[in-house]
This record gives sequence, structure tokens and C-alpha cells, in this order.
Amino acid sequence: MRAVVLEGIGESLVVVNDYPEAGFGRVTGEIIDVVACGVCHSDLHVVDGEFASPLPIVLGHEVTGLHAEMGPVILYAPWGCGRCRQCTQGSEMICANGTEAGLKTDGGYAERVWVPQRRYLAPLGDLDPITAAPLACGGLTAFRAVNHGVETLRSGTGTARVLVIGAGGLGGFAISFLRLLSDANVTVVDPAASKRARARALGAHVAVGPGAEHAPFDVVIDFVGADATIANAAANVAREGLVIVVGLAGGTTGFGLGAVPPESRFMTSIWGTRAELDLLLNLAQREPSILEPVQTLPLVDAQTAHERLRAGEVPGRIVLTT
Repeated sequence: MRAVVLEGIGESLVVVNDYPEAGFGRVTGEIIDVVACGVCHSDLHVVDGEFASPLPIVLGHEVTGLHAEMGPVILYAPWGCGRCRQCTQGSEMICANGTEAGLKTDGGYAERVWVPQRRYLAPLGDLDPITAAPLACGGLTAFRAVNHGVETLRSGTGTARVLVIGAGGLGGFAISFLRLLSDANVTVVDPAASKRARARALGAHVAVGPGAEHAPFDVVIDFVGADATIANAAANVAREGLVIVVGLAGGTTGFGLGAVPPESRFMTSIWGTRAELDLLLNLAQREPSILEPVQTLPLVDAQTAHERLRAGEVPGRIVLTT
């Protein structure tokens, strides 16, 4: 089959026309014909050697495709061991012995993908497989992060306030979800004027650059995760507020009694559960506005997609099509 392969850290992606379908001969599992695969910043982290991914590997974890019996489906890419506490509670994405399609095993930059169990495939119904592909990671990750904050937003008195740091692909999803799932006043911080304009178009009440002064926020969601953005979050969270760090930039902040506002809480949020993927797809069916326009490129142009993503030339998401 045709696949786009990363052969070594820091190398350009290579199109292979006869890539071996090694996993497809297994007794168990499912095969889907890939229709589309979103391009995610996590793919760039693999290229840069920041994830412990085996090489060579076929990247791609935002996958939609066709299953012989189920029809159009979207892939739930984190696969747990099935035995640990996290798995039995449904949180396979944080299983210590799990794997992920496109990050730890071959993924969707290919014509076909092997999936270990049918339950990792969710029916798409009438959703367009191309525009729905980014829901598998970008949408699901933002959805879980927002859900962590919704209870805090609803528990306060008066108008709740939420700060979204970073208005890229995930931040854009988060703005839409916050407007649909809460009555909170949404402020967005991003250094790029174009992304601030996009944030306003998605429903943000305020969109400003870094360094602006703010009243404290009940919830802060950081989609960057650098030292500076986490410090911004810590400086702007309210007493009893919640900071949720999603971004993978590797930042940290000092934490301790007196170092942060009294009884503020700090947490990370990772991907989403299989059950949350169903909830997200149901939301997309009811509110198709969350399916933002995507930029498409053919599968063989995956390297171009990576270069454009690195250059910051993508206001939303890029999707590779087969």
C-alpha cells in the first residue's frame, strides 16, 4: 500500500508505494480504508524526536475512513492495555502500557490502517469524513479540557470568566465548545493578530496579545504550555480557580502555598476518553458549526503539510486525503 513514512528523527517524510502491511495479517483486529488524516503538532514532535516513537513509523492519529461493515468511521487512536485502573475506568489515553496509532504504531498517513478492536472505531453518521478528521485529536483534546473547566465555571456566582491561551487549532475548538457549553465570558490571548481575529469570529468576547492586564479568571486553559504561558496562567487565575495545561511546550511554574492564589488548582489534560469521543460526535451532529473549514492536501504532500504547520501558515487544521 502507499504510505508516508518517517524513517529517522529530523528527516523529511518519504512516500513509499509498497509499504508492508505487517499488522494486517493478524487473526484479530479491523482494517479501515483511510479517507482523511489530520495533521497535528504532535506529528512534528515525533519528527523532532520529542516522543519516544519507534522508527520507521507511519504518522497520523486524526484518522477517518471506511469500514467494510460499519461504513464511515473515525478512529479512537489511544489503545490501552485493558487491565489497569485507568483502562477499566475508561481513561485509556493515560494508560501506562498503552499505545497510540500514529505515535507508537503505524497510523493514518497511509491508504489503510489496522485497528486492534472494533470498539476503537466510532460511526461518523452524516458527518463529512474530511472536516471531521481533526475531531479525533484536536477536537477531542479541547473538548476534554473544556469539560474539566465547565463545572468550575458553573459553580461560581455571577458571570464566570475563562482565559484561553493560544488560538490555534485546539484553541479554536475550545472557544466554540465554551460558547456552546457555558455562559462564561471568554478571553483569548495570542501573539498573532490573525489568530486573535479568528478567535473573535469564533465567539471570543475579548482577544488580546500577551502582556495585557486582566481581572482574575475562574478557569485558564493553556494550549501552549511554555514557561511564559503557564506563568501567565498562574498570574491570572482567581482564588479557587482552575488552571488546565494542555500544550506540550514543556513549561513549568512554581507551585506551593503562597506561590499561587489560595486554593487554586493546577492540572494537565490529555487527549480524551472513548466515551467523550461519542459525546463530541453527537455534539457535532447537533452543532455542525464546530466543524471548521479545513485545508486539504493529497497524502503524498504530507511533507509540505508539515512545513506549512511549522511555519505557522495554518490558521486552522490541515487534512491529508487519499
